[in-house]
Amino acid sequence: MMLWSLEEKLFGEITVTLGAHNMSKRESTQQKIKVEKQIFFPNYNFSSKLHDIKLLKLEEKAELTPTVNVIPLPQSSDFIKPGTMCWAAGWGQTGVTEPKSDTLREIKLRKEKEACKDYRRYDYNFQVCVGSPEMLKLAYKGDSGGPLVCAGVAHGIVSHDHGTGKPPIIFTRISSYVPWINTVIKGN
Repeated sequence: MMLWSLEEKLFGEITVTLGAHNMSKRESTQQKIKVEKQIFFPNYNFSSKLHDIKLLKLEEKAELTPTVNVIPLPQSSDFIKPGTMCWAAGWGQTGVTEPKSDTLREIKLRKEKEACKDYRRYDYNFQVCVGSPEMLKLAYKGDSGGPLVCAGVAHGIVSHDHGTGKPPIIFTRISSYVPWINTVIKGN
């Protein structure tokens, strides 16, 4: 199973590309695997983006290599402390007027204590707010479903921003879904 944002694809056939750095080229490190089944979180709310998570069951197992590996999930009780530095990665736009990137980009982001205090629909229990307006860096359009990694653990999934193309950005908090993830994996 792998994590992916529900907003990225609601329905239809999905093929995942693992081990990619440059999406415009066929690299020897890439593995393309079709998705057998999409498992949506039952309470996803499209308008608020709450519970923006689904699991993908691949048709075949990925081969673990130096460029394709697993990442630990957090404990269900884990919350990222304010001030923690994390990394996000993706092939999304690097700015409001910029095209999507062909090459994988990474960005260092800090968990801010009050960054989303003015977001009406922000839910601390199910979402993580990362980045400050002063930093002017964020995961952006096309990065949905990408990871937020803190100290080598996948803590978030890129979900959405507040529509301005400026920080902060909202991630789905993985720790809140660990019991559901484990139930789905055991049931499949």
